Amino acid sequence: MDKVKRNERIAVMTRILVDAPNEVISFSAFCERFGAAKSSISEDVTIIDDALRQNGLGSLQTIAGAAGGVRYRPCGAQAQDYAFMQDIAQTLCAPERVLPGGYLYLSDILSDPVLMRRMGEIIACAWYEQKPDFVLTMETKGIPVAMMAANAMGIPLVIARRQSKVYEGSAVNINYVGGKGSIETMSLSRRAVKAGQRALVVDDFIRGGGTARGLVSLMEEFSVEVVGLSFVLAQECPPRKPIDNEKSLMTFTGDGESEALSVRPADWLRP
Repeated sequence: MDKVKRNERIAVMTRILVDAPNEVISFSAFCERFGAAKSSISEDVTIIDDALRQNGLGSLQTIAGAAGGVRYRPCGAQAQDYAFMQDIAQTLCAPERVLPGGYLYLSDILSDPVLMRRMGEIIACAWYEQKPDFVLTMETKGIPVAMMAANAMGIPLVIARRQSKVYEGSAVNINYVGGKGSIETMSLSRRAVKAGQRALVVDDFIRGGGTARGLVSLMEEFSVEVVGLSFVLAQECPPRKPIDNEKSLMTFTGDGESEALSVRPADWLRP
């Protein structure tokens, strides 16, 4: 093949790495693609890494060894993440967002691909070191942010359902106590996960923690370890702590009716 100029090589390498976050791509794969020496590819990686870090767009990590290579992780500056979540929190504080019954209108936020991609990346960066094998969520509103978190971690998304579907084969069904004390059901195909895997639970909202506890119990039925739980929004001071090992992007106080609603970024995001 014709010799590829360095600026062209860097552009293509950046696109490949950014499109496959957390996936280790070997140096030899780039060498074969561009007909370049490993030393040249290594220099390109350093240039890309410096540019990403300086602009708060993430970083590249070099993995040593026979199965090593380079991978992209979209972990930017914590101050930028906090400012991003602060903007979202201010949007959610609008009084017209409070629905009858004290519910908060989130659908427009949860359906925005740009916002969900950024939130998914922030969640992924908080849990990379726990090395989950898949992201688990409950249908339906949590699916967008869970999908983006799974994409940022380079792992599959698994969706628990309210009831089993015939096209998913045999399933495990459990009953759990829902948010208002009612008994509800969740289901997961037996083929969806394997014993011994590690799960990260991601969902849109937590208050009483009934669904979260149900997902943890569901994973126990599959002998799967839950390494952590992340939510877009959580109650700041619940009457009792709903679940352990939880990190939410934002917290709220008040119900918008008897007490003014206030939403702010979670403390762990503060730079």
